[in-house]
Amino acid sequence: MNLIKIFLSAFLIDNIVLMKFLALCPFVGMSTDVNKSIGMGLAVTFVTVLATSVTYPLYYLVLVPFNLKFLQILVFILVIASLVQLVEFFLKKNVPGLYASMGIYLTLITTNCAILGVTFNNISYKFNFIEAIVYATGTALGFMLALVLMAGIRERLRSSPVPKFLQGTPIIFAATSLLAVAFMGFANLIK
Repeated sequence: MNLIKIFLSAFLIDNIVLMKFLALCPFVGMSTDVNKSIGMGLAVTFVTVLATSVTYPLYYLVLVPFNLKFLQILVFILVIASLVQLVEFFLKKNVPGLYASMGIYLTLITTNCAILGVTFNNISYKFNFIEAIVYATGTALGFMLALVLMAGIRERLRSSPVPKFLQGTPIIFAATSLLAVAFMGFANLIK
């Protein structure tokens, strides 16, 4: 039951984009198309879960015993950057269309504060390894949910009469804020 609470909290209640406002750059940049959003969401999910499964043991088996906790940020960023390179190589070879459409945003996964935030939260929330993986999965899938929802909204906005002063980025941020307000309704889902 605790794992379900952790997952739902990360996925809906404390959605990394809509409630914590992290990873807004890839959120805005990759939510132009539903297929690109799903691709980005899957890439972020893969990197987040893998980063958690590597950084968690690194922290508790290397950094803590050798009193090197001050290297946490550096080590975690290096792990995330390496994993993004693996994803980039895989997509370039196996899914070149998605690789080309993601452009610079694929490389930006390396500096995606949501992934780094997940690795830090796993330690600050004192999760065990399984809880950390569940939290990472929930957070990454919550990121993908926000991306896909915004991509659907943006597709509808293209065919809607939007006032000139709201066209472009302003309507995206207005829609994002309304989506965030909707997600606030999940606040009492778990007690």
